[in-house]
Formats: sequence, C-alpha cells, structure tokens
Amino acid sequence: MDRDPSEEDSMADLSFEAESPVLPPDELLEGLPSYDWLLQGHGRQVFFPPLEALGRSQEPACWSSVLEHRVPVVTEEVAREALLSFVNSHCCYSSAAAGNLIIQELRQQTLCRYRLETFSESRVSEWTFQPVTNHSVDGPQRGTSPRLWDMKVQVPPMFQEDTRKFQVPHSSLVKECHKCHGRGRYKCSGCHGAGMVRCSSCSGTKRKAKQPRRCHLCSGSGRRRCSTCSGRGNKTCATCKGERKLEHFVQLVIMWKNSLFEFVSPHHLHCPRELLAKARGENLFRDENATVYPIVDFPLQDISLASQRGIEEHSTMLASRARILQQMFFYSGGPFHHS
Repeated sequence: MDRDPSEEDSMADLSFEAESPVLPPDELLEGLPSYDWLLQGHGRQVFFPPLEALGRSQEPACWSSVLEHRVPVVTEEVAREALLSFVNSHCCYSSAAAGNLIIQELRQQTLCRYRLETFSESRVSEWTFQPVTNHSVDGPQRGTSPRLWDMKVQVPPMFQEDTRKFQVPHSSLVKECHKCHGRGRYKCSGCHGAGMVRCSSCSGTKRKAKQPRRCHLCSGSGRRRCSTCSGRGNKTCATCKGERKLEHFVQLVIMWKNSLFEFVSPHHLHCPRELLAKARGENLFRDENATVYPIVDFPLQDISLASQRGIEEHSTMLASRARILQQMFFYSGGPFHHS
C-alpha cells in the first residue's frame, strides 16, 4: 500500500499505544487560580452536604387511629380461597382436593411489619476529559466554579433511584493529549508501523509446504496487509479521536439512592424470610416527611424499638456522605398471605 512521503518520514516519531491513565499527569492540572477544592485528592472526591440542607424531625404521630384498627380474622372461606389460589398457580396441582378439604381448625398468627425508606442524594466530583472539537471551552477565564452543593439540578421523583452527571461550569482546561502526546495517532502494534505483516498462510516463505506454486494469499510476497491498521502503519488515537487535544473538566456525579430498613415482629412461622418480605398485609399507618419521627408509646415495644433503630441506622450511614431528601415509613399488620 502506498503512503504519503511526509507520513513515512514522521512514522518513526510515533510511539506505540500505551495504557491511558484514569487521570492526566498532575502537572497538566496545575495552576488553576482559586480552584484548590477541585484538585484535592485523586479520582472521585466526596463532598459533605451543607448542614442547612438537613431536614427537621416532625412531631410524633398520633396512634389513636392505629390502636382502634382491628386486624381482620381469617375465616374458613378466606383460608380456602388462599389454598385454591396457591394450587391454581401450579400447573400440575389438582384443585379438587383443595376444594373438598375439610378444615377442622384454623390457627392464625398476626405479624406486624415496620418498613422505613430513606431517599438521599450524594455528590462526588471526578476529573474527566473529552476531545476538543469546535465547541467553546468553559474555562476559569469565564468565572469561578460553583461549589458542588450550590449547583441546582432537577431532583427525580421521590424514592426513585437515579444517577446523573453534569459538567461543572468554568472548570475546563485544554491540554495536549497525554496518550498520543498531541500527535493524534500512534504506531500500530500489530505491524510495528510497517503496514505489512508476515503471511499467516505460508509463514513468510512465499510458498506453502510441499506445494510448488507460490502462496495465493500473499501472491508469493510472503507478506500481507496488516488487518489491524488496514496497511496504514498507524491508528487514530482512541483517546482524542485524532483531535490531538483534550478538554479536561470536573464532572459532578449525583446519585439518588433509596435505603431500606425492614423489621418483622417475632413469630413462630416456618416460612422463608424472602416469602415474608413479599407477603401482603394491611397498611395500618403511613407517614412521609423530610425526616420522620420514631414511633413512641406504641403497644408493641418491638415496633417502637425497630423504628428508633432504623432511623438511627439511616442517619448514621448517610450523615457523612449524603443529604436526606425524604423519608417514609409503613406500619402494617395482619394475617399475611403470599400472593
């Protein structure tokens, strides 16, 4: 394959492809005035939420309506319908026995469950880069970058997890590509820049073993065009896409997470825990606010203690790295049945 003479002369200057670092060399990112907070540490940096962003606990809930609520009793009809529903969910089970079964005794056990959901937002910063094209670069000359918790973003619907990334304003720096050293391409490692490789069919001997005719795949030359670079001897830099320069900027990564805490009152059922988690009961009380208050003075002490423990666990777990946006808890009870 013919090459341009100027390209042939510069081929020796190209280096082979190397592993691209996660971050560019430190010296490339020095000299940002008043941007020390962006350069602390390496990789991702977690930013603590401002204290004023934390919500305030609400007043304790009134439990009078809960105490007056009676959990329904499982009758023979309800039990038989549940059994038939279970039988019908299995293709090889017969419903005849379930329909004619004589129920002699029903033993009901009521379970109570407390479930706390805490929706939080955490923010981290990280350096990233993209090839410089024709877009304008928003660098320090346009102003001071805002603090990460000062950036206003649209919050997703409550209790729906999501992750989004945003470019921090005025944090861009244009530097020479650190992978190809500003050349926009690198020498092909498959052919070492030659554009040709040894023929795999004849192993470079120009003839196949025990055959008088020359190799038809390489036409008797013993070499073939390199398939890695299509015979060019070099490849476009995958980091800068051949643009030779990179725009380095600070990226804000926002993660909205929903933390769960669940407690089921003590019971003597021989039922797998995962089935109890899927079981349906009747919601006796629900509260949702910026932060919820622990249950106090409740007849079932286990539920009161669980609510305090759940709120404390979430507060301790999230206080140093996230901002609590909303909390919600359910208190449910009843003769649970699995759907």
